[in-house]
Amino acid sequence: MDAAGGTEAAANGGIEGSADPCSSAAAGGHKFSVHQIAGGGKAADIILWRRGRVTFGVIFGATMAWLLFEKSGLSFLTICCDIFLILIVVQFIRVKIAGLLNRQPMPLPELVLSEEMVSNAAASFRVKVNNMLMIAHDITLGKDFRLFFQVVLVLWLLSVIGNFYSSITLAYIGTIGLVTIPALYNKYQRHVDRYAGMVHRNISRHYKIVDENVISRLPRSFIRDKED
Repeated sequence: MDAAGGTEAAANGGIEGSADPCSSAAAGGHKFSVHQIAGGGKAADIILWRRGRVTFGVIFGATMAWLLFEKSGLSFLTICCDIFLILIVVQFIRVKIAGLLNRQPMPLPELVLSEEMVSNAAASFRVKVNNMLMIAHDITLGKDFRLFFQVVLVLWLLSVIGNFYSSITLAYIGTIGLVTIPALYNKYQRHVDRYAGMVHRNISRHYKIVDENVISRLPRSFIRDKED
């Protein structure tokens, strides 16, 4: 009875344990929530619909912007200049009217970039660029074939998708996906992790077969040809 129970527990543990790709992300079995992965701040609250009005405002604004850019036929630079022109003219008229009526115009917030903000942004940007350059270096030298294959696949998919959709449409789809996919994943996390684990195991099994039968033989054949 114990052996059967142990076998069943092992089977269930093998399925459930490997089904969740995030369960082994941290030592000690600690699992980060979607809110923590998203940053844990106001942006995470907006993405996960904890501030429903702000999230709806983001969707509404993105939809209006997409309709404006796609349906008007105007370029991005033209629309941005027109918007700034309207804002500047409206603010100028408000200040002049307030002066004629002997009223104090509404103060505008002073937007100043501090030296600390610029230094932190530059340091963060430098770290990210260096990481990207290191990854690109490893890819070009063939040190990580799996990463090379993933990059090639992603670039090819983006190239194919770019033939059917404009950059504005892709940005709109990305914005909508940013405020819907994490929220749906947070709601149905257990089911998604289970199916994602099954897909990950199948892909890993096929990759292992390709690695053993094709990739692992490439350097040896190359060396033999070079020696001959």
